[in-house]
Amino acid sequence: MSITAVKSYFKELGLEDRVLEFSVSSATVALAAQAVGCEEARIAKTLSFLVDGHAVLIVTAGDAKIDNRKFKDQFHTKAKMLTAEELAALVGHAPGGVCPFAVPHTVEVWLDESLRRFPTVFPAAGSDNSAIELSCGELERFSCARGWADLCRGWRPEEQ
Repeated sequence: MSITAVKSYFKELGLEDRVLEFSVSSATVALAAQAVGCEEARIAKTLSFLVDGHAVLIVTAGDAKIDNRKFKDQFHTKAKMLTAEELAALVGHAPGGVCPFAVPHTVEVWLDESLRRFPTVFPAAGSDNSAIELSCGELERFSCARGWADLCRGWRPEEQ
């Protein structure tokens, strides 16, 4: 169901031919990188959190991790990931296919600075065997993101 909504969304934009579907799973960063044929860091993973009773999606580079202090500074609450049930009810995507496309207008989307080091990235496209290659500008536009934020750690060379 979710991939159908994402494909329909991109069809309206004339971009449905850019949605990639694989015969193998792309449900994790490592599997997605194998399926796409790129380094893990270029996989744009979408993490889902509950903030003040609504869903917040944060799209990060595959090698980045949420920094709890930065999260709390941004959202004024402790990072609490959505359960699978909350994810389905609030976002409409299942684990492994969570993406910032074709989501309810009540879902807040943020893009992490860790993505900006790549000319293109590969977020999921609504299923555990799909992706779409987008520039960071396209990702920002098509995800209807609220903006860019520095919410992660572990991806900068000095942090490794």
